[in-house]
Amino acid sequence: MSLRLSTVILPVRPWHEGGRDQWVRAEKLGFHTAYTYDHLTWRSFRDRPWFGAIPTLTAAAAATEQMRLGTLVTSPNFRHPVTLAKELMALDDISGGRFTLGIGAGGNGFDATALGQDPWSPRERADRFAEFVPLLDRLLTEAAVSERGTFYSADEARNIPGCVQQPRLPFAVAANGPRGLRLAAAHGQAWVTTGDPKLFEEGTPEQSLEAIRGQLAKLDKAMAEIGRAPEPMEKILLTGFTPERNTMLDSVDAFVDFAGRHQELGFTEIVIHAPIPDSEFAADENVFEEIATEGLAQLDS
Repeated sequence: MSLRLSTVILPVRPWHEGGRDQWVRAEKLGFHTAYTYDHLTWRSFRDRPWFGAIPTLTAAAAATEQMRLGTLVTSPNFRHPVTLAKELMALDDISGGRFTLGIGAGGNGFDATALGQDPWSPRERADRFAEFVPLLDRLLTEAAVSERGTFYSADEARNIPGCVQQPRLPFAVAANGPRGLRLAAAHGQAWVTTGDPKLFEEGTPEQSLEAIRGQLAKLDKAMAEIGRAPEPMEKILLTGFTPERNTMLDSVDAFVDFAGRHQELGFTEIVIHAPIPDSEFAADENVFEEIATEGLAQLDS
């Protein structure tokens, strides 16, 4: 598969004060997909503006025509499969079948306690994710679903007429552990990673590549265990969380070097964050646009 370049637009700008313009610009720049985080807030943005993912993506679907849209990622932290499925079906319809659901198990950030609950243990997050994904899959592919689970249930839940994309919109499953990788193998049209979080602060690019190579091997093993061929599973790298996070957007050459090394590992999509001043995603807007318009061409030359 050829390498695609996508972007993440964090929902931090009011729609009529630059928010809409970012999505329109992303399409004009030629990005394959524009994603957003599906959080109630996120890390250093907790006391800054932050808007909801589903309404933002709905507005983006109306403001764009061809670029794909998606979440990186939705999680069970504050979502239920029944209500989420209904919103996703509507998004797929409004976008004309351009929506991809990035989905992960969630973590211990602000989302984990915003509804008043205690944070779940890693085991409970994995248990919930193992119920959440298969039920959501059924809800998006069957007209009526009833299921009684430990954490999530449905009682004659209807999703008519279903997704524009058939049999349902694609899942991009973020996972590194064995249970999550099995879910990706069974239900995902794509797999998502941010690299090895243990190498985020002090690791080297070489160590990061080796760690990701190990993740890919585990994914291949999970797919082999259920009899699924490694292709055409797409492999997505969400950047900004590897040792090169502070340098890979310094220039087109720096990006091409980074993307090329990960393309060699088998990645089919690289996702870069749209710049946000005064944040961990600060970057030169001009370089960002040059990467969008020239990066893949240089990579293929």
